[in-house]
Amino acid sequence: MAGSRQSGASARGKSEQAGEAIYNRIAMLRAERGISRRDLSEALGVHYQTVGYLERGEYSPSLHLALRIAQYFEVPVEVVFSLTPFPRIGSTEQHG
Repeated sequence: MAGSRQSGASARGKSEQAGEAIYNRIAMLRAERGISRRDLSEALGVHYQTVGYLERGEYSPSLHLALRIAQYFEVPVEVVFSLTPFPRIGSTEQHG
């Protein structure tokens, strides 16, 4: 609002800098499918550490990368990324 500090290159880095956290389910999707960080990074054409940064919320992906990740997992982008935290597994309304 107050300024346009976020330019292309400076938009990289911590996703929470301006209260713009992006939450994701990359680690969960990888675990469900038995895919390593390295396998995912090779499929996406990014460094394997980038996958770790994404999973920890230390880096927000470009729109292009977010769409490629969703396409890789064959799910809508909203299944992978959200502006609000995803509910924790096991904390659904159906409690056992």
